Amino acid sequence: MNTTNTTTSTTGSTTTTGSTTTLGSTGRRVALIANTSFYIGPPLARELAKRGHDLIIGDPEPGLVDELESLGATVAVAEGVWDLADADVAERLVQTGLDQFGRIDAATAFTGEIVVGRFLRSTTADLHKLERGLIDAPYQFMKAVLPSMIERGQGQVLMITSSAGNKVLPAAPLYSALRACATHLVKNVAADAARDGVQVNALGTNFMDFPGFIAANGADTPEGLAKTVARVPMGRLGTVDECAALCCAYLDGTCGFVTGQFVAHDGGWS
Repeated sequence: MNTTNTTTSTTGSTTTTGSTTTLGSTGRRVALIANTSFYIGPPLARELAKRGHDLIIGDPEPGLVDELESLGATVAVAEGVWDLADADVAERLVQTGLDQFGRIDAATAFTGEIVVGRFLRSTTADLHKLERGLIDAPYQFMKAVLPSMIERGQGQVLMITSSAGNKVLPAAPLYSALRACATHLVKNVAADAARDGVQVNALGTNFMDFPGFIAANGADTPEGLAKTVARVPMGRLGTVDECAALCCAYLDGTCGFVTGQFVAHDGGWS
């Protein structure tokens, strides 16, 4: 089990009286981003800070906290919380935010890794490894983050899955199947939480310009990149900044009447 050390900044405050929690002096919403060490995490944190959010962030990349605070955000940091499949880790991440701010208005996480390979070449170990990252982690994250939102009668949760779950992919059958399972789990959770005023949605990515995708698809040469991009109707890879902007529609409090939905960020591929 990972060891989690928690630190918090002190540039804002939250007042709690009885069962009522009010925003602190900053008057900002509070958003949790489970992993800000790479991929969508850092740009999403920056965008939410610009949109008036205080932040709970896991495992930030170097310099990110200072940058977010320069944008006016109060930041609570949890280190060593990348393994959300561990229920204790997910709960400690959420508790970091509740201890600092007394509330979480929005929360998001991306989990798992890209794994390719034909079905008959796969192993039970491959299956269980993918289950931990693609199913167990979203399950534990939602279990940890939803109770306080349901108690307050409001909140937004966005799980980042993959548009690979929308298609049959013989070159990555286990990955595709379990991504589809995760998205369906999100939709079921959304149906259950809707009565309590909590939104739960899924966003699936593919053909993203980041090292994990580039390596998994052999797009690290000009020829490989050209072959990969040829599969995308829009003829290019997506950027993490574009994806962060789309995520904000489901997290920044401006769209409160959408739940149980899946949107693909993949240039029209799925």
